[in-house]
Amino acid sequence: MNIPKNIKIYTISLILTTVLITFLSFQEHIKSTELIDCSVSNNVFENGENLVYKLYYNLGFIWLPAGEVVFSVRETNTTYEFRAIGKTYKSYEKVFKVNDFYSSSVNKETMFPKNFVRVIEEGNYRLYDSIIFDQPRNIALSYHGKTRDEAKPRIHKLDQCMQDLISNIYYMRNLDTEGMKKGDQVQVKMFFDNEVFPINIRYNGKENKEIKDLGKFRTVRIYPDVVAGNVFKDGNQMTLWVSDDANKLPLLIESPISVGSVKAVLKSYKGLKYNLDSEIYD
Repeated sequence: MNIPKNIKIYTISLILTTVLITFLSFQEHIKSTELIDCSVSNNVFENGENLVYKLYYNLGFIWLPAGEVVFSVRETNTTYEFRAIGKTYKSYEKVFKVNDFYSSSVNKETMFPKNFVRVIEEGNYRLYDSIIFDQPRNIALSYHGKTRDEAKPRIHKLDQCMQDLISNIYYMRNLDTEGMKKGDQVQVKMFFDNEVFPINIRYNGKENKEIKDLGKFRTVRIYPDVVAGNVFKDGNQMTLWVSDDANKLPLLIESPISVGSVKAVLKSYKGLKYNLDSEIYD
């Protein structure tokens, strides 16, 4: 199968990590000029949580299993250490090989990031990205380049309540989502690739959804907006289904792209803080 270069499997890895950030981010929009306490306390996940997502690519009528992304949580005395590792399957490496690593260290008391590291190996493409956050002063020091040795330092002025690509996943899972109505829309922000990205998200109600190889679940359905460019076309709509229980797990992500479609499906889980009681037993 001849897959265009700009939508090979690396886009699936990027889409997964980008979308997971936005799930359940149903908070009141926070303006950067407001002096408020936007920290949260963790009551959703615990040390040892491990989530594995299977990634698929579709160029016609067949969904091809392309790779996996594994998210894990480790707790220390003062921090939560989050990791996400994305790799293609051996059978797919002849098409395009991916070996991506993401790490985020957050303050346990506030759930704000202290350090973020991203190491990308996608085909012949290489990237090293490291961010040190100074949350009290709303600044960040980033190192960005092909390798760690080549990375150049740069200081950035940020808004309050800023998250990184991975920390935002776990921060948003701890926000109160009660009271949302179908059609409600909010905006969240993250610092990524030396830029601040606003992401609009629409709540679209609840649905009983069949998840491949896992079963049927009560879910919350979300539409994160996408940015038109090489991967997405204008009008593309990404859909995310999240477990309607105390764990707030992303179960399924689907999205059309410029050529074909991609999806990420929760394959396995362990170390959950609560029972996954959104599952429906017929």
